[in-house]
Amino acid sequence: MVCILVIDDDELVRTTLSRTLTAAGYEVIEACNGDVGLRKFQGGNVDLVITDILMPEKEGLQTIQELREADGNMRIIAISGGDRLGNKSYLGMAVALGADDALAKPYRRQELLAKIDAVLNA
Repeated sequence: MVCILVIDDDELVRTTLSRTLTAAGYEVIEACNGDVGLRKFQGGNVDLVITDILMPEKEGLQTIQELREADGNMRIIAISGGDRLGNKSYLGMAVALGADDALAKPYRRQELLAKIDAVLNA
């Protein structure tokens, strides 16, 4: 079973993502920020990381860089609601720093699952 690590400081987003991914047949590990996410990444058999960009403790851009350093082949999808304000730079920077794809919040379930499938099968 494919294991996805979901890193997001918003508990509602994290829980919703977890339920969506579990219903789609994925195993899910949750983390509330980049520091916790990196610890869980080190301790688990993770196939894909979905990380928010704007978080306390350790934000998503730094988390993406550290994930890339730890495992250059790790699949990563960046998500952010910050782009709703018209600032497209967060998701663009995430891809430039090593995310395989990016998705602006809010997104539709099918859009998320299609991105996951594309990234895992790239």
